[in-house]
Amino acid sequence: MPQERTLVMIKPNAVKKNAIGAIIHRFESRGLRVVGARLEHLSKEICERFYTEHKGKFFFDGLMEFMSSGPTMLLALEGEDAISLSREIMGDTDPEKAAAGTIRAEYADSMTENAVHGSDSPTSAQRELEFHFDLDQLCSY
Repeated sequence: MPQERTLVMIKPNAVKKNAIGAIIHRFESRGLRVVGARLEHLSKEICERFYTEHKGKFFFDGLMEFMSSGPTMLLALEGEDAISLSREIMGDTDPEKAAAGTIRAEYADSMTENAVHGSDSPTSAQRELEFHFDLDQLCSY
């Protein structure tokens, strides 16, 4: 299985719930390693650039308001099949469909306020990591 890196964002609602440590523990307990981390209050402009593929969709404005409403924990994770494993740990985007024991089943408040964002492919992981991190500063094990 390939070693991969992926981006995970702990969204403002989960940060507000003081769940950063519990959420990171879920990834680490499944073998993923944190190779970069930063707590940041993202501006609307940064959010709009990051979520540009969703511009014009019905949920875009609400997502921008929410994502810029408070601090977000940005994580660069590394491990075997990090992308698919992290998405499994997060659960379905719709918290109503998220399996018991997943992050979204426990911490999500709605489809938009679903506690975490994670890259969905190697291409998006590369783009998203480069967007939020200076890649030469990420740690390696």
